[in-house]
Amino acid sequence: MQQKDEKTVKLAQTLGAIIKDLRQNNLQCSINQFAHEYDLDVGNTSRVEKGSIDVKFVTLWKIAEALQIKLSTLVALVEDELGNDFQFYDV
Repeated sequence: MQQKDEKTVKLAQTLGAIIKDLRQNNLQCSINQFAHEYDLDVGNTSRVEKGSIDVKFVTLWKIAEALQIKLSTLVALVEDELGNDFQFYDV
């Protein structure tokens, strides 16, 4: 298994925390309910929220759709949380 660098770990943890927060506060549902209702794997969704795995783009898109937000909005939330030293693109 390949070692993850510090930035990759920080990205995964921040993304997971934001997804968990949106699920709990906006949808007010358990992870089981969320995963089952939106045809997501419960274990995989849990690992995403914990920041313990790198998420596939398609899975991330499905999660954003389930959260009822655009994928670009989710990315912007992650960028805002990580700050200026961590951007997905240069403007």
